[in-house]
Amino acid sequence: MSVNTNEAGLFSSGVVDQVPSENGDQVIISLKHVDKHFGDFQALKDINLEVVQGEVVAILGPSGSGKSTLIRCINYLEPYDGGDIYVDRIRVQPGAELIEVRKDVGMVFQSFNLFPNMTVLDNITLGPIRVRGMSRGDAQARARELLEKVGITEQMHKYPSALSGGQQQRVGIARALANEPKVLLFDEPTSALDPEMVGEVLDVIKTLTDTGVTMLLVTHEMGFARHVADRVVFMEAGQLIEEGTPEIIFNNPTEPRTRAFLEAVLAH
Repeated sequence: MSVNTNEAGLFSSGVVDQVPSENGDQVIISLKHVDKHFGDFQALKDINLEVVQGEVVAILGPSGSGKSTLIRCINYLEPYDGGDIYVDRIRVQPGAELIEVRKDVGMVFQSFNLFPNMTVLDNITLGPIRVRGMSRGDAQARARELLEKVGITEQMHKYPSALSGGQQQRVGIARALANEPKVLLFDEPTSALDPEMVGEVLDVIKTLTDTGVTMLLVTHEMGFARHVADRVVFMEAGQLIEEGTPEIIFNNPTEPRTRAFLEAVLAH
């Protein structure tokens, strides 16, 4: 990977000047010509995407289309092979600046990824104490506030194995919020849940859309994406095929592949 030093505003330090989007809003996530390979398989092909501060973007597409890989590259859980990714002006790349990026990016995983040997309270306080340098008392106070927000305060002293899938995912959301991130990434947060638990997690996510945090949401929940997203992105075969408002994408997509996917999914 190499920084394109010919573009205006890029510096060798990995920090880019703040550049507003076309409508004047502040860009907080920028992907330019991003490629990603797994061996001979190209998972991402020339991805170009900008997300403005406070925007909620839903990423849709069939399984294997590169959706999860895309958001995992944003916080470098997956190294990307080509192009540039910036989060709040900082280039996402190995080194000290990656720590700064990850302080501002929370991640909610489809498989929860809680530490099984830690209580709910300890799972949530670990990040603020280690990453933000917060005192244990302040971190615990913050955790209690977040557990109240996601509706499971009474579970704080339990271990993940004692919780339902929906409760574990709500802990995952609280943990992602604990560092007060500027960006939240959701990797199919309801795909591992029993159907009756999906609604409770979606309700929690919906409450976050009014907080001003920027959200990228990989999801198969079409109705949810339609109602909470400011913009919808459709991916297939590692490519960004189409993007637009939910009204445009769901009611009048321009690309045949988008139309075919939605017709197939919404028919069920």
